[in-house]
Amino acid sequence: MSPFFVSFKLALWTTLILLPVGMLLGRWLAFAQFKGKAWVESLILLPLVLPPTVIGYYLLLVFSPDSFSGNLVTQWFGQPLVFTFPGLVIASIVVNLPFAVQPMQLAYGSLPQEVREAAWVSGLSSSKTWWHIELPQIWQGILGSATLIFSHTLGEFGVVLLVGGNIEGRTRTVSIAIYDHVQAFDMLSAGWYSAALLVFSLAALMVVRMSAQKSKRTH
Repeated sequence: MSPFFVSFKLALWTTLILLPVGMLLGRWLAFAQFKGKAWVESLILLPLVLPPTVIGYYLLLVFSPDSFSGNLVTQWFGQPLVFTFPGLVIASIVVNLPFAVQPMQLAYGSLPQEVREAAWVSGLSSSKTWWHIELPQIWQGILGSATLIFSHTLGEFGVVLLVGGNIEGRTRTVSIAIYDHVQAFDMLSAGWYSAALLVFSLAALMVVRMSAQKSKRTH
């Protein structure tokens, strides 16, 4: 299994899991007012400022079979999560949580409260209001969140190396493959991998920018 396949598989799983989580947390943080909200937001954004190796270190402690949490995780999954693809997915979810929540929170926060109240007055339930009113208005946040999660997962290195290791065909991603080729002075292969990630990242950002400009023209 090539590093590209492992990376895309990891990015796809991370995106699919985090999108609904980001929508729920983003909506809650956008509309709810409660004491300690700033602490919750800071906790969610913490992976943005923490070095990935620090996050990886704490995840190794949590996943370790010698710890209480590691025993529970091992019983739940039927195997230790260190140096496995499922463990890699969980680590990727933790690291990418801010990229899932923040665009959703901004998208929900831009919705006028009057629009939602008008839907309620018209007899729409909360679920129907979300489906018919809110969801069509936050598609740009969903697209931005998905793009950021997918792209960031493809390029993640520190957490991937600490939690997943470097197992060929299982946890060896493109970023680790680049590192390996540089260590082996195979700059040509490292260059090809790096160029592929560069092109994909640029294309993803262009999609988000073009959708944002299209949204401005239609409003």
